[in-house]
Amino acid sequence: MKPIRSLFLYFSIIAAPPLLLNPASAQDRPRTVAYQFSHAAIMDPTLSPDGKEMIYIMVIAGKEQLMRRAVDGSSVRQLTSDDADHEDPAWSPDGRRVAFVLMKNGLEQIHLMKPDGTGAEPLTPADVKTIHPSWSRDGRRVLYCTDDDLAPPRKNSSEIYSIDITTHSIAKLISDGVNTYPVWSPDGKMMAFRRMLGETNSEVFVADADGSNPRNITNNPSFDGWPAWSPDGSMVAFASNRGTRIIRSTRCVRMAATYGSLPPPKGAPLPRNGRPMGRRSISRFAPSQPSAPTVRSTPQSSTPIKSTPFINVSE
Repeated sequence: MKPIRSLFLYFSIIAAPPLLLNPASAQDRPRTVAYQFSHAAIMDPTLSPDGKEMIYIMVIAGKEQLMRRAVDGSSVRQLTSDDADHEDPAWSPDGRRVAFVLMKNGLEQIHLMKPDGTGAEPLTPADVKTIHPSWSRDGRRVLYCTDDDLAPPRKNSSEIYSIDITTHSIAKLISDGVNTYPVWSPDGKMMAFRRMLGETNSEVFVADADGSNPRNITNNPSFDGWPAWSPDGSMVAFASNRGTRIIRSTRCVRMAATYGSLPPPKGAPLPRNGRPMGRRSISRFAPSQPSAPTVRSTPQSSTPIKSTPFINVSE
């Protein structure tokens, strides 16, 4: 299970012959080819509830280890160092625990640990490959899904569950198809998730918190996925490759009062790419002042809803 990450940065150190104190001597030395002698991949950050720290993945000696640091770049600590991969870190709302996926010897199991890296213990059953943990707002339950990449590149069916972290009772919420990346809304009344329609069409769906009433809110033939709610629950950000030549960009849809989606109306200018980061770019969207609001309907409601054009506010 190697999903494309929400954040993926490369750092390289290039070695070259050291400069001598005598500039002339340095110029006389034969030129050599620069080569890379260190390489780190950093990805999947999860912020602490107060926003002051983050836990993320760093590849060290070929293994994905969990690191913790302040957002200002100070106080870096390595939390895991065992011979295993550690993925999908998720900091609990009260800041007392971190959920993550432990991958070793064919095992893909969600674990919980303290933010200092101690007290790791399994949460989900060991006989099922489970990924993408997401906390409920009260911190009592964890939302997760089963692995959809058991035999890549083909996708297999995957379900979405919730588990009580105290009793370990499990409830199946979403099934029938490929369903991944679940995340509860801030008020806990809904969830957003990614569903594959066919072999290539990835869409973002929303459903009630118990898994009922699932609806497609992106409904586009391009690749849309990896949803994330805004703190007030009014918008869902998601990664997409629509309207761009780069690998991914980030888009938002506004959630209507009846939980419908309001994408940019027909005729509105498409967003441009934001600042490039390697081969990808991130764009952020905000509603502009409408000159003539467009009337749209929610996918399962005939009630007209006004939508406003979206403008690119990339930096």
